[in-house]
Amino acid sequence: QSQLVESGGGLVQPGGSLRLSCAASGFTLDYYAIGWFRQAPGKEREGVSCISTSDGITYYADSVKGRFTISRDNAKNTVYLQMDSLKSEDTAVYHCAAVIVTTTTCDPYGYWGRGTPVTVSS
Repeated sequence: QSQLVESGGGLVQPGGSLRLSCAASGFTLDYYAIGWFRQAPGKEREGVSCISTSDGITYYADSVKGRFTISRDNAKNTVYLQMDSLKSEDTAVYHCAAVIVTTTTCDPYGYWGRGTPVTVSS
């Protein structure tokens, strides 16, 4: 079955770092812009960061700008989200999905992964 699979989440202390991976299984990621989204209980889903197929366009939410970095390695069929200086408010389940992305907008349209949980706590 073709799907996106997230990994790399876990429990970290405030100020710590994690690198999330979004890997395509059963298809190539070359033709898809990919975004990271997060969902916490009782909160709206938030677009975190997105990257175009060419690496030429990226989007970052204001809440993560300067702390998170998105990248992709098409040879490995994977998109990464490097998360530094993590805060408790970053706690959520992080999902990746296919998106339409500009420098100011990122809209998912499908191919959601199941998600990987990130907990930032002392």
